[in-house]
Amino acid sequence: MRKLKKLLIAGTLSITLFGFAAESNAAASTHLVHNGETFWTIANQYRTTVLSLKKANNRTSDLLYAGEKIVIPNPISAADRELIAKLVRAEAVGEPYAGKVAVATVVLNRLDSPLFPNTVSGVIYEKVSGHYAFTPVQNGTINQAPDQESRRAVEEALAFRGKGKGSLYFFNPKTSTSKWIFSREVTVTIGKHRFAK
Repeated sequence: MRKLKKLLIAGTLSITLFGFAAESNAAASTHLVHNGETFWTIANQYRTTVLSLKKANNRTSDLLYAGEKIVIPNPISAADRELIAKLVRAEAVGEPYAGKVAVATVVLNRLDSPLFPNTVSGVIYEKVSGHYAFTPVQNGTINQAPDQESRRAVEEALAFRGKGKGSLYFFNPKTSTSKWIFSREVTVTIGKHRFAK
């Protein structure tokens, strides 16, 4: 037990979580890559994203080598996932499931972009020219509990958002009054929302 305690303090204990081997350290900031692991499996293990993981390690390719150590960025916490799910429910109620995933993806893409705050709450509660970036924050519907479909959409966005076409914005063209948003490059239209970058 004393040896285990020393290893935990030193941050060199190798443990297995959810079927994946991981190297733990005091700051939980590195991971020792094992045979068969990919950026996707490691990102899922640490509740982060493939894009964030690659960015933290200055990688563009998918290659990983057993025995190398990679940096683990801050994970998306359970509280952050719940906050994103609240936004998804408020913004995309009545929209197709794919639209809900796309709304969650916009938040995650903003999190990785240098144009936006680098925390989930910072992204969601951001003010631009005196107004909140998301209408549900302005009108209070962000405070309603999310449904299970919205929570599932967040988990899917975390797992697969590399296929989200880089959207940083979304809007309803029938209700939007911003000329600027119409100038953005549209990536996809899902339900009543256009997604753009």
